[in-house]
Amino acid sequence: MAATATIAGVVATSSVASAAATGPSPKPAPASQAMTDLPAAPVEKVIVTYKSKSAEAGSNTAAKNDAAAKGKETGESLSFERRLAGGAALVDLGGEASKKDLTEVMDAFRADTSVASVEPDIRAYAMAATPNDTDYAKQWDLFEATGGMNVPGAWDKTTGSGVTVAVIDTGYAAHTDLAGNVVAGYDFISSSADARDGNGRDSNAKDEGDWNATDGECGTGSKASNSSWHGTHVAGTIGATTNNTKGIAGIAYSAKIQPVRVLGKCGGSSSDIADAITWASGGTVPGVTANATPAKVINLSLGGASSTCPSVYQTAINGAVSRGTTVVVAAGNSNANASGFTPANCSGVINVASTSREGNRSFYSNYGTIIDVSAPGGETRRATDTPGTVTTPENGILSTLNSGTTTQSTENYKPYQGTSMAAPHIAGLAALLKSAKSTLTPADIESAIKANARPLPGTCTGGCGSGIADTTKTVNAVTGTTTPGGATFTNAADVTINDNATVSSSLDVTGRTGNAPAALKVDVDIKHTWRGDLVVDLVAPDGTVRNLKASSSSDSADNVIATYTVDASSEVANGTWKLQVRDVATGDTGYIDSWSLTF
Repeated sequence: MAATATIAGVVATSSVASAAATGPSPKPAPASQAMTDLPAAPVEKVIVTYKSKSAEAGSNTAAKNDAAAKGKETGESLSFERRLAGGAALVDLGGEASKKDLTEVMDAFRADTSVASVEPDIRAYAMAATPNDTDYAKQWDLFEATGGMNVPGAWDKTTGSGVTVAVIDTGYAAHTDLAGNVVAGYDFISSSADARDGNGRDSNAKDEGDWNATDGECGTGSKASNSSWHGTHVAGTIGATTNNTKGIAGIAYSAKIQPVRVLGKCGGSSSDIADAITWASGGTVPGVTANATPAKVINLSLGGASSTCPSVYQTAINGAVSRGTTVVVAAGNSNANASGFTPANCSGVINVASTSREGNRSFYSNYGTIIDVSAPGGETRRATDTPGTVTTPENGILSTLNSGTTTQSTENYKPYQGTSMAAPHIAGLAALLKSAKSTLTPADIESAIKANARPLPGTCTGGCGSGIADTTKTVNAVTGTTTPGGATFTNAADVTINDNATVSSSLDVTGRTGNAPAALKVDVDIKHTWRGDLVVDLVAPDGTVRNLKASSSSDSADNVIATYTVDASSEVANGTWKLQVRDVATGDTGYIDSWSLTF
């Protein structure tokens, strides 16, 4: 069965390339400051190394007595805590010491002829710094608590090194924010007319443009359009160069991108696409040189209408999976059941639906029981806005592109919307997982992504799979990492929210030391019709207010069910924290069901 594939991305047509995202610049979790801007953490302990022949070097009792004596000398509550592996003694200062107190304690130890050295027990921090890419703050899809995919917290453990991701799409339009990560691909378009390069299949995956000059050129109902440079946009989400002080950050920014061209003028054929899947995953294609860098992840942001998966697709996908390659597919943009679209309805793939910045199913996204997981695909316009317009570019997915209307011109960045944009988020996550644990199979990767997804904070009619993928949670799950501290405090008592009223729910946090983390997790469950009426704030023990959610007259969905990440590193952890909710409009009421803080 032959099938014609089309791009599964609803493209933005505005000349606005990168509208600023709303809200402040993000602070990803865990906090990752540069060495010149580390938190000023208080010192609570010192490490004392005694000279080898001293009594304190070999006797914990002697070390304990010495700590008590130094405490009496300095007026501090010093106590011997334990012996370190290297033989040094860890001495507790009895709480947070001021710089003056710390100096006095260290001077007392240094003055002791039996002490070889003394040093503060300092803090260390993860050094995967917040990306310095100039447009990173506009990539809400990576870090925002409501609609984002919680990507930054995973970068301390994996950035995709050693993994190649094949983008089977329109090919590659040269872009300096991608070039360093691109490896040799292939052009599988067998028709020279559709390929627009005069020779059909070849080893050059350059995107020659997929524009259509006139209506009806590609069949009844087709419209004239400019070149989309779709494959380059998809590639940027997965693997744009990061920390290069320009453009955007890729999800798996140390992975390699392999452009494989299958879509040209009027789309692409299933026979070409199937061969591309086989070749990209390291299989043999007659007449084509073997792939020198086989991909362990394939992204297919394309599709066509078909009630069944064509056997040519299924055979190719089965072969790819058998070779250890994870195949990620866009669900489609027809606001219909994904079972009627292919390759979304093939088995062995990760089928991805799209969500909006508000955490709803994107108005255009396909749905259904065959959806595996959802990811940010954005909405560059509202469902009621005129098709083809761009009214909310800040809510689209910003990525690498080209300014040419037909053939390539200068590189740029633009926001697009579509399940085409959602799928590469999952392909990037798959690359992170494979890099973090090379023994993972495609089935393992799919299972981990689905098991660690979170429920949509918004609405989804028809089925959105296991929810929105959570990158950090999934990476932590496969690497056996747990959240440091891990203490969770919860208040499950209902608090009624009346019209135009402000209410709060309190949590008493005890037993913590020092300040709250820079990645304090705030889980919120509020039952309320027309949630746009609500402003939700976190109030620290000292009264400092941090906004979690703003009001919105256009957000008519029910309930606020979300996890927010807050930089609370300037706040003392212990004390009474409050979730404050303000209802700013009449007509709808509800209640705080529960909320929690995870340190």
